[in-house]
Amino acid sequence: MPCTVIGLYGTVMDQGGKRRWDRWRPTLSIFQHPDRIVDHLELLVEPRWLRRSQELVNDIRSVSPETQVTVIPTPMENPWDFAQVYGALLDYARTRPQEDDEELLVHITTGTHVAQICLFLLVESNFLRGRLLQTGPPRRGSDGPLWDEIDLDLSRYDALARRFAEEHAAANQVLKQGIQTRSPDFNRMIEELEQVSALSTEPILLTGPSGAGKSALAKQITALKRRRGQLAGPLVQVNCATLLGDKAMAALFGHSKGAFTGATERQGLLRAADKGVLFLDEIGELGLDEQAMLLRAIEAKRFLPLGADVEVESDFQLIAGTNVDLRQAVSSGRFRGDLLARIDMWHFELPGLAERRQDIEPNLNFELQKFAQELGRQVAFNKNAKARFLRFALDPASPWTGNFRDLNAAVLRMATLAPGGRIGEDQVNAEIGRLQRRWGGSIPADPVAQVLGETPIDRFDRAQLNEVITACREHPTAAAAGRALFAHSRTQRATQNDGDRLRKYLAKWGLDFAGLNQASKSR
Repeated sequence: MPCTVIGLYGTVMDQGGKRRWDRWRPTLSIFQHPDRIVDHLELLVEPRWLRRSQELVNDIRSVSPETQVTVIPTPMENPWDFAQVYGALLDYARTRPQEDDEELLVHITTGTHVAQICLFLLVESNFLRGRLLQTGPPRRGSDGPLWDEIDLDLSRYDALARRFAEEHAAANQVLKQGIQTRSPDFNRMIEELEQVSALSTEPILLTGPSGAGKSALAKQITALKRRRGQLAGPLVQVNCATLLGDKAMAALFGHSKGAFTGATERQGLLRAADKGVLFLDEIGELGLDEQAMLLRAIEAKRFLPLGADVEVESDFQLIAGTNVDLRQAVSSGRFRGDLLARIDMWHFELPGLAERRQDIEPNLNFELQKFAQELGRQVAFNKNAKARFLRFALDPASPWTGNFRDLNAAVLRMATLAPGGRIGEDQVNAEIGRLQRRWGGSIPADPVAQVLGETPIDRFDRAQLNEVITACREHPTAAAAGRALFAHSRTQRATQNDGDRLRKYLAKWGLDFAGLNQASKSR
């Protein structure tokens, strides 16, 4: 792979003279290293030093005749002016072609400190896709000048990588409220949200069913940004469904004294959120007039309070939440398309609890901890009661229509009614009955749980075994149940031993047809 070095002509350290071979010169030393061959040097030279730099070019060619040297005039009248230097180097980086098979080193030993910082930034931001190179004079006993390549990938540096990983993990835990979620999809969403929270001040749109945790997540985003020193103002939150009629405009944007009968001056929620976060939950419930004013406030950071003649300013970050399809609302004329386009920059869809069943157990533990903190009383499940509740909670037939609100309420009720701080099977069974009634009927029993109890089983096997148990209960003989289960594959076989196939499958789980069929008759 050909090696290219980009470097600045050092007007002091690289200059020549009669004794130039007696001292260390940074750019020349690149080509005096015994173990490295450089195929191409791109030497950036301020135009007024072009003639002087020619001596260095000639010396490089004499030391390394195989190296191609390209002198690139780079205007920087004031090498200590950051804007000037960065602009010149950025222009060079943007126009420079770079091949995928090129090894690129960016030499940062020469030039002013400003130029060195600018080169570092261009490599870090990937405008120059390479590694940094530092050189130095030969050390005692060494074979040649110092050569040190710096890879900005933090994973190369264990100490820095550990600190980076710890901060990253801590940020994720803030967003997850310290709950060790087991959902891969939710974890990926949190990873991306953590990056967005750190790097962007654009609006964030949180969608998902009621009770999925949009309000809680908005609070955690605010906490994370405050922890990083990105906010000076408060979190101001409001459910837009509570803003009705004329009061909506006044509540959001404020009003001047005398704007309407009896009105005194009011700041409004947008001004209250200055330098902070404004969380508008159920934003789809806002009226079209309020939507138009909100759009201007987001884009211009300015708006006109009700009854006022002069605009006011408020620099806030918007987080919007909704459980409705805003695109459908745009189609029906209930929501402005231009506002949706503006707030849909970062869109995160929160799954309901039924889609995150693997997170029910850690959230169960979290809710018990929260109960203890808020009420000062430790409560725990006994082993059988917890297993019973989790079987019910994880059953695909449990809809969890209220999502995390249902789970929170269930834990609160069981913990409150637990005698001696221990939740037993009586409290669990009573709570299951409450949830079933709330969800509109009884929840079908889990056939696998009935016959295997607490035996751990994969979801795939559970679904398959459920079908088999149901067939055994519905048909009078093993052969009949087998014919129903293997209706398609039996046509591909020379002999049909459906009953035998079924009995062998059941034996894997320690079950038999007679036992399953008899149990169904006794119910």
